[in-house]
Amino acid sequence: MGLEVYPLNVDEYKYIHECGADYVCVYQETYNTDKYETLHLRGHKRIFPYRFNAQERAILGGMRLVSFGALLGLDDFRKDALATGLHAYFLQKKYPHAEISFSPPRLRPIINDDTVNPNDVHEPQLLQVMTAYRLFMPFAGITISTRERAGFRDNVIGLCATKISAGVNVGVGGHIEESKGDEQFDISDPRSVEEVHNAIIAHGCQPVYNDYVRV
Repeated sequence: MGLEVYPLNVDEYKYIHECGADYVCVYQETYNTDKYETLHLRGHKRIFPYRFNAQERAILGGMRLVSFGALLGLDDFRKDALATGLHAYFLQKKYPHAEISFSPPRLRPIINDDTVNPNDVHEPQLLQVMTAYRLFMPFAGITISTRERAGFRDNVIGLCATKISAGVNVGVGGHIEESKGDEQFDISDPRSVEEVHNAIIAHGCQPVYNDYVRV
């Protein structure tokens, strides 16, 4: 079981690990500290170093796998992609037992704000980033988001992506009976789990829902 959750303390990661979670994904959003400050004006999320060190605290809390990601397009996507790779690489060097994964979402249009659009990050640029991660850290996982269209997602199966989401709900509280807010971004691939499952098979790959059992 994996979680995408705001940064926590070591003891809190340890608690959710004991409850059954075994990996955590934390999005740094951008590694440009000046840009970061303009995006987070108040609250705990504003503290850049605390967010930056979240994956290390998760490892210290017992998590098996930690995932890294910048929201490509908030700033210079090549710089953010490089910073994400180096962040993951050096943590892997420090904790060789940890499993590392990348999740490279790109900025998409935001509901009720048509001024926010991808900053020169389209499918060719996203593929460039993903294949660079695959060459740089061959054993790392790479997740492809439902932000991308079905055809693109299917084509990166077996090329560089190792995880693909399906049947997601991006509304705040969307996995409970009633969402608490609007969707956070537009989904480009609305296929069900069964449809994505069949697409993986059609591309000559095997769908795996659980590759690790903690005993």
